[in-house]
Amino acid sequence: MNRLFKLQFLGPFALFAATLGAELAARALQYAPSSELLWFLNLKMFGIFQRSDAVLSYFVPIDGFQLFGLALPIFLVACLALAAKSRPAFTVATHLSAAYALFLVVSWHVGVPTVAQASFGAVAIPAGGHYVMATILGACFLSFAVTHLLYFLAVGKEIGAVVRVTSRFLRTLLQASASPSASS
Repeated sequence: MNRLFKLQFLGPFALFAATLGAELAARALQYAPSSELLWFLNLKMFGIFQRSDAVLSYFVPIDGFQLFGLALPIFLVACLALAAKSRPAFTVATHLSAAYALFLVVSWHVGVPTVAQASFGAVAIPAGGHYVMATILGACFLSFAVTHLLYFLAVGKEIGAVVRVTSRFLRTLLQASASPSASS
């Protein structure tokens, strides 16, 4: 199996792992609300998921929907694609993971509190999670790019095959048209 094909799995996996980590940190914080480590993880590392959960809760008021309704199905489609070696399934998984990563960024910046600082105007103060967000975006868009690269390579092979068949056909026609006139 092509290494590039397997690289498509990275984005959905990173998205699932980060969402699972955020969900586990939030659940653990419910059982140990005095833990400084869990507060740090929940607010600083996985703060991006709190904002997206707040945005999603307007539409789907189900606890854990980010994990069970979005990240897990995308990850399962990617697992299916890897097991079945299916290019279309990977295309779906990588496109959905990139779309969800973009949703995380958009929801991270929607409703960000602002602070007036000197005479510069309002300055946005996003919640923690820069490294987690950069990792998710990098992995998802790498998978997205690899998916498109593999499609471009496949299209290139198809075009090459059509050119070879066409050139053989034209060569055969030229030879056939040259042979009868030479024998007359």
